[in-house]
Amino acid sequence: MKSLFDTSSIDCSKTITKNYSTSFSLAIKMLAPKIQNDIYAIYGFVRCADEIVDSFLDYNQAELLSEFELDFQKACDRKISLNPVLNAFQEVVHRYDMMELVVPFLKSMRMDLNKKEYLTQNEYEEYIFGSADVVGLMCLMVFVNGDRNKYNELKYGAMKLGSAFQKVNFLRDLKHDSETLGRIYFPNVDVNNLSHDCKRKLVAEIEADFDEALIGIKMLPKEAKFGVYTAYRYYKSLLLKISNTQPDELLNKRIRVGDFSKLFIIGKSYVKYQLNYML
Repeated sequence: MKSLFDTSSIDCSKTITKNYSTSFSLAIKMLAPKIQNDIYAIYGFVRCADEIVDSFLDYNQAELLSEFELDFQKACDRKISLNPVLNAFQEVVHRYDMMELVVPFLKSMRMDLNKKEYLTQNEYEEYIFGSADVVGLMCLMVFVNGDRNKYNELKYGAMKLGSAFQKVNFLRDLKHDSETLGRIYFPNVDVNNLSHDCKRKLVAEIEADFDEALIGIKMLPKEAKFGVYTAYRYYKSLLLKISNTQPDELLNKRIRVGDFSKLFIIGKSYVKYQLNYML
């Protein structure tokens, strides 16, 4: 039965989400059950693409990414794929008509294979748009159940949240990105000699993105609001830890939020959400 295969496909994307990100798994569980599977499908797809360009260093990454893109296109054309991650994702793409968002995402993934340094603000913003903003927009389309008017109303905040998440990741992963992958995302920043002033400016830029994103989060449908707010609070906590970390330490270790702290964040987020006091 096709329905059984579709259910198994979602289960595969769900397993990928749980294995790769306990934080996003917890946040997704805070969403209304009826939209959780679509978000799992999106995460499974973007995680597979991201792993190709970030982790499969001993393989022909360009070839793998090309095959992944081709298989995705076939999945969309056929409305089925024997790759369970692609099978789950193509259904979401068709249901919400979001192909226009997938194209820039795959373009940014391709940039990760060919580009090691972003020298201009335009290059930097183009990469972030494709690698993060559009993922936020994919999720937003699910949150508003395909309502284009509501989507356009909340689009700016969703992009700002995607940007904030990605920039926090850049700061958290400075060591891995620069030493292992040879990538420098922040333009005009010498990551090997990161100054306090430079770090403060980067943190302030991210905090401004979060401030803009929160406006949109407060306007989300109730089915999505608490889950997204929980993810927002987690990344704000991560940014605070980064802000309180010495610049040289960022190049020597990966900053994390502990499991107990994550549970505390969920509890605190729930109280603020219930009191309609989301900060």
